[in-house]
Amino acid sequence: MLNLIWAVMILLAVIYGALSGHLGDVTNAALDSAGEAISLCFTMAGVVALWMGLMEIAQRVGLVRKLTRGISPFLRFMFPRIPKGHPAGEYIATNVIANVLGLGWACTPAGL
Repeated sequence: MLNLIWAVMILLAVIYGALSGHLGDVTNAALDSAGEAISLCFTMAGVVALWMGLMEIAQRVGLVRKLTRGISPFLRFMFPRIPKGHPAGEYIATNVIANVLGLGWACTPAGL
């Protein structure tokens, strides 16, 4: 449904730009936005790669497992159907811990 809403909004903007004589402005705005989107993707890829590397290090040294044990009662309450020792519990714990600590970008790799 959301895709349909975006498609209609874009189509209406292009039609309005064509009818009002500003189709060149619409084209320039689309090209500028595409360039900014590419720049944002490269920036996000770098930041996510950094956090994924740090989270991998934390996992290998056992930090994630220790923190998971600390919040396991909360996770058991929130996710009762996840079996004990399941890898998903560790990823959920990592995501929750990163959110609690305010590390927004660190949540993304754990959530993925």
